[in-house]
Amino acid sequence: MQEQFKPFVHPVNLYNNKDLVAASSELSLLMQGRRSVRTFSDKPIPAEVIHNLVSIAASAPSGAHKQPWTFCVITSDEIKLKIREAAEKEEFVNYHGRMSDEWLQDLKKFGTDWHKTFITTAPYIVVVFKKTYDIEADGSKGKNYYVNESVGIACGFLLSAIHQLGLVSLTHTPSPMNFLAELLNRPSNEKAFLLIPIGYAADDAKVPDIERKPIEEVMLKY
Repeated sequence: MQEQFKPFVHPVNLYNNKDLVAASSELSLLMQGRRSVRTFSDKPIPAEVIHNLVSIAASAPSGAHKQPWTFCVITSDEIKLKIREAAEKEEFVNYHGRMSDEWLQDLKKFGTDWHKTFITTAPYIVVVFKKTYDIEADGSKGKNYYVNESVGIACGFLLSAIHQLGLVSLTHTPSPMNFLAELLNRPSNEKAFLLIPIGYAADDAKVPDIERKPIEEVMLKY
């Protein structure tokens, strides 16, 4: 069977090098301001915004176009409370023996502990699941490729879009995360990848005074 193709038309047209440089500089400046925020406002966000954000995330490339992801959008106060209680239970163990002294030392600059109030404060919680394999209509297993890479890229799309809309987010990985699949009744082929609260920053929100590595350290020219 011959594969079907169609002409590619890029939605952005920047033919002038000067325009491209200016646009990239503006975008870089915008994205340099993205920060992980742990203090959220409970100000509501229209549901359609979250719909569009997930649509953006799901536009990411994936191995063999398998799209091995599920985005669980949570607004229920009851479910958010259950998730918070389960996450804090695991995090308490992490901070009181499961994490190494080196790990705890590295976390000090963020001022974090086992309390996760953002889970119940943020208007939306998105739990991203990776599909380690697909379940076909006949119940057999369908292979997925580069699952971690694909889902990681999709999460990157999501975080970037959240920031560009003036909202804030946090990548939370309460470890182990098996309780998320249980609470959200996900099938056996789905494993929790990230928990991402989405909302506005609280009026008194603060972030650690840290700096990113200089571009000369992370980009090499050959």
